[in-house]
Amino acid sequence: MKDTSEIANRFKEVILNGTWVANTNYKDQLENLDWKVAVASVQNLNTIAVLAQHIHYYIKGINNVFKGGTLDIKDKFSFDFAPIHSQQEWETFLNKFWADTDEFIFLAEQISNDTLDQVFVDEKYGTYKRNIECMIEHSYYHLGQIVLLKKLLIND
Repeated sequence: MKDTSEIANRFKEVILNGTWVANTNYKDQLENLDWKVAVASVQNLNTIAVLAQHIHYYIKGINNVFKGGTLDIKDKFSFDFAPIHSQQEWETFLNKFWADTDEFIFLAEQISNDTLDQVFVDEKYGTYKRNIECMIEHSYYHLGQIVLLKKLLIND
């Protein structure tokens, strides 16, 4: 198996369909979640919606680079999103999140193994491989927060 296929599959697991590492994934946690829970505040913590949008922000930005574009995302804007006011807005966001994730996976699989070790945009950002691996780790980090927030907000 190509390294790029393996790493793309690991990314797919955390967002869309895996249960091996965390016993869950973003789609499992978010797909049938009521928007009111997604935007509910717990003390001064980020909401579930903001955490999901944060991860999506980076996916979309990296996709642009994968397609030959520039890296336009900035950490200082990675939590700045318009509020979600309805179930329809939440579901529209989720559909975009899943579609952009599918695109990320597809584009990552197209990268050659040699390109994985090449500089991603600028040397300060490391290699393509490092950036994809960081997206996996970053996604798991916030997935854990989402799981905990759901437990605090939903009394099953």
